[in-house]
Amino acid sequence: MTISITSGFDSGNIRVLSIFDSGTAVRAELEIRKDRQSDFYQWFHFRVSGIAGRAVELAITNCRESAYPDGWPNYRARISEDRESWRLAETHYSDGTLTIRLPAEANTLWVAYFAPYSMERHHDLIAWASVQPGVTHRELGLTLDQQPLDLLTLGDGPKQVWLYARQHPGESMAEWWMEGALDRLCDPEDAVARLLRKQATFHLVPNMNPDGSRRGHLRTNAAGVNLNREWHEPSMERSPEVFLVRQAMDQSGVDFAMDVHGDEAIPAVFLAGFEGIPSITNRQLELFHRYRETLAMRTPDFQTRMGYPVAADGKANLTMSTNQVAERFGAVAMTLEMPFKDNDDLPDPEFGWSPARSMQLAKDCLAVLAEMISDI
Repeated sequence: MTISITSGFDSGNIRVLSIFDSGTAVRAELEIRKDRQSDFYQWFHFRVSGIAGRAVELAITNCRESAYPDGWPNYRARISEDRESWRLAETHYSDGTLTIRLPAEANTLWVAYFAPYSMERHHDLIAWASVQPGVTHRELGLTLDQQPLDLLTLGDGPKQVWLYARQHPGESMAEWWMEGALDRLCDPEDAVARLLRKQATFHLVPNMNPDGSRRGHLRTNAAGVNLNREWHEPSMERSPEVFLVRQAMDQSGVDFAMDVHGDEAIPAVFLAGFEGIPSITNRQLELFHRYRETLAMRTPDFQTRMGYPVAADGKANLTMSTNQVAERFGAVAMTLEMPFKDNDDLPDPEFGWSPARSMQLAKDCLAVLAEMISDI
């Protein structure tokens, strides 16, 4: 049977350099394609067929120059037979090459940097959420690839809460998180959801970068633009996704915001704040610290020891959404980072960090918000 390696589908990304097939063993040399009009690359997603009964070794050879080379040591790729359950593969990194070994039982496997969240699943999520009681769907506008940018609104309270994800499209755990958040917020029998919907109005953008998601990008939109460096001066020509979302924020105001991401290198879940913005207040900072410390008490999948360096006074980067939103609206804003690797404090040897854990974390995040929403 002929070996086939393909990525011509939603979020697919790989280039085949060579395949050597001895009949009983296969070695393929591959490389990850760069984001369009950008030097960023790290996301991969492809299908391997015709491999039943053979030892298969996949060598991704251009990892040294990738966006985050520190993300490869101790990383393990995800594989799936059914595209529903994604398990850890035997993976080794050395000298700029990531080597993935596949089990011999299956004939066809999908291989990915993390469990993908397809645009088809995104549309299913929007369709489901839109018909839930009290939920309003609004198309903010179109992206450069003419895809809709979706906003879901629910709740009747005065506090304005914004949750948005996948500015960086390769960070697919972020949309799994959004699915978990919507699952909880739309549950009419969930006491946390009922309290939150009474005290706040929620604005959710499950996917800020549909173009990059479908194209198989790591970090940029269709124009090769990193959306999380556009929040100071977005434009419809360059970053319509940010322009449209920020415009909607200006209409509603923002009291609390969470920008959901994934981190390639740090094996933990953590929050990054807005320290260093020019107009920072003690109230903003105290509420952020309270949220962070409470979340650490509520779930062992979150910690406060590891994270990003804190900006010096007045030195925050206002091109980034968390800093811009905190500065622009006086909001309690934060960036949530989940790992591509695992939470090393509580590892899962079969699945690593996973869609299920991302979804559960969203529910835990909302529970903490419920504890303090009246003070925000």
